[in-house]
Amino acid sequence: MFHASLVLYMNLSTIILIGIGLAMDCFAVSTSKGICAKKFKWKHAFRMAFLFGLFQGIMPLISFFAGSAYASDIKAFDHWIAFVLLALIGAKMLYEGFTQPIDPDCRIVKHPFRWKTLLPLAFATSIDALATGIIFITSPEFIWQAVGIIGFISFIFSIAGLWLGVRFRKRFNFNVEVLGGIILIAIGIKILIEHLYFS
Repeated sequence: MFHASLVLYMNLSTIILIGIGLAMDCFAVSTSKGICAKKFKWKHAFRMAFLFGLFQGIMPLISFFAGSAYASDIKAFDHWIAFVLLALIGAKMLYEGFTQPIDPDCRIVKHPFRWKTLLPLAFATSIDALATGIIFITSPEFIWQAVGIIGFISFIFSIAGLWLGVRFRKRFNFNVEVLGGIILIAIGIKILIEHLYFS
């Protein structure tokens, strides 16, 4: 019955929504980069999107393997772990979204799209994704699917964010981190409800 409940709440749509929620950080940073850029260049977009997607995909994998040894110990309350982690990450994104509106510091950076300039940003935007790997410890059959989906969505959102930033410049003032936070909190609640009432 436990395995059946896992399949119920850890399905493709849930993983996609988690990926969208996590990708909002990438989207926000990419938009800020676009607002400050003079024009959209595909080579810059792909370089940034590749790094952002790679780090977003790797981080859950790290925490998954680090915590796999404790899989049997957390089976009884894995749904609570998923709920708490997603709620905390979502709350953090909401807080940052409301307290740090899009206001890019367009200081002159000689090479804003160089690898060494983008690497710290890729790491910073993927910190939240690190905790999500723990959610998949008791359902390892979904981890590679999740890694691919999370990385791919972050890749696409990074390109879209850069393009929108360049296209609309200062007119783009919607804070996507707020939306990302709401999505992650909603997924956490969904997982908890489905486990408590439908497992």
